Amino acid sequence: MRTVSDLSKRFAILALALMAVSLSSGSDRTEAQTKSTPAAQSQSKKPATPPANTPTPAAAPNSPVSTHYPILLLAFGPPEGTQTGWSIRIGIKGPERMDRPNYPPVTLEPIDVQREGTNDAWTYRAKDSATGADVSVHLTRESCTPANDPNAKYTFRAVAQHGQLGTLNGCARIAAELFPKINNQPDPDDEDKIPAVLPADIIKFQSPTAIAYLSGSKVVVGLGKIRKIAAQNGTEPSLSHDGKKLLYTRPDTTTGPERTIVLYDTTTGRSQDLVHGGVREAFWSPDDARVAYLNYQDQKWQLYAFSVAAGISAQPGTAVFTGSLTSLHGWIDAHTLLASDMQNAYWITDDGRTAQTVPLKEIYGDTFDITGSDTFRVNPINSDLLLVAAPYIKAPAGAPTDQMGIAAAIFLYEVKSKRRTLMSPSDEWARHGEWSRDGVQIFYTRRLTATSYFVYRQLWDGSESKRYQEGADLVVGK
Repeated sequence: MRTVSDLSKRFAILALALMAVSLSSGSDRTEAQTKSTPAAQSQSKKPATPPANTPTPAAAPNSPVSTHYPILLLAFGPPEGTQTGWSIRIGIKGPERMDRPNYPPVTLEPIDVQREGTNDAWTYRAKDSATGADVSVHLTRESCTPANDPNAKYTFRAVAQHGQLGTLNGCARIAAELFPKINNQPDPDDEDKIPAVLPADIIKFQSPTAIAYLSGSKVVVGLGKIRKIAAQNGTEPSLSHDGKKLLYTRPDTTTGPERTIVLYDTTTGRSQDLVHGGVREAFWSPDDARVAYLNYQDQKWQLYAFSVAAGISAQPGTAVFTGSLTSLHGWIDAHTLLASDMQNAYWITDDGRTAQTVPLKEIYGDTFDITGSDTFRVNPINSDLLLVAAPYIKAPAGAPTDQMGIAAAIFLYEVKSKRRTLMSPSDEWARHGEWSRDGVQIFYTRRLTATSYFVYRQLWDGSESKRYQEGADLVVGK
């Protein structure tokens, strides 16, 4: 008879046997699983050694990755409110250039680009190269219809912000045709060779065919390649728009203020005295029918005007503005003149009203000094754009000076945006700026030595600066 103790022993032995069988089976399964893994297979199977003459395949090039997308874009907008139309080119590095009708192009220096959330929004940042103003262009991928063309649809909506020009709204499109390169990764060897001005942007201009200038004390007229001396002694030349009539101021005494405004016919070579007394700075109206000038009356320089007709006799004309002025700068349009005193610039209508007043400090800023010999010239295709010639308050390092120790320069000023752009290099003494009739060329007097003056010409974007004509104070007829 088996006792309880014997049964317990038998159950214990059976349990140990079952446990051993279980452990043995688990070990077999684990090993089988290990042998079936890729790692184990790769360890157990060594690759065959290739033949010695088998070439090693070249590594695949990295896929080009753009830091921004898309590239080669044109953001643009129509005129809006008081603002003109605009466009900004976004190239391989970011915003490169801004254009506005009848203004010089604005070169931009790209800074960076930021994606916002998904790949459907980007903000490009840049700086205005001439003024340092901040510029940004925000693009979103959404259908955009320009305000001036309800039937057009573009891929992107654009909002541009310029620190001086304000906020500009518009659209954007892919515009690879405007850029010299359309690949995403430029060749590092020629990265710096991409031209700042593209062939499609070359400014079309024609050299003037009628000019006048000073050669020492002489007044010279240039018609094509022909040069004529209009007067042995004179200043302040002003040519009519057809180049056929010249006004200049003749000093009548060496010590007093007596002068005469003279009319010279460039075809016949005949001269006629028009106005005598305390007179200066005569300008033709846009239609060449009237002449405005400064007349010294009641102990101040006042604005006068008279009509010009064949066989006219000398006459003082009529007073247009009886306030005290320092300088007259010419006609803005057929009914408005630009003049100044030592504090303000004035837009004066031909009925004597002051249409606009701008403080000179606003035009000159902290860089230039206000003097009575400064000149303003209104661009003939854009009355908002002034060409100003003035001396520096403090001469830049290395800047040449005149016999009085004064350094001078020319600059552009946009009245609406208050944007100021230096045009003459700091190593030049520059005075008396003048526009060509097409509005894209600038002429100015440069002092080379104590007795040598030359007229230089450059385009309104500051490029193509060249010596044009020996002399000073050049004016353009046509």
